Amino acid sequence: MASEDYDPAPDLEKIKAPLLAINSADDQVNPPELGIMEREIKRVKHGRYVLLPITAETRGHGTHSWPALWQHHLAELLAH
Repeated sequence: MASEDYDPAPDLEKIKAPLLAINSADDQVNPPELGIMEREIKRVKHGRYVLLPITAETRGHGTHSWPALWQHHLAELLAH
């Protein structure tokens, strides 16, 4: 996997652009229970983390491919 050894942590403070990180509560690949995003997003000056609740529409890690579930968060980011 290309992302197997990818670690953006050393450079998070260098991110200047607004950054939106979205995850779903049922993501089995990046489980929110680990608290990684809550901890690391604080290091991004203009970072925002959204955790989508589990619903009948979420699809675990595949939720990223269902824009209807998160498009309003993206629209908010682009409006600013």
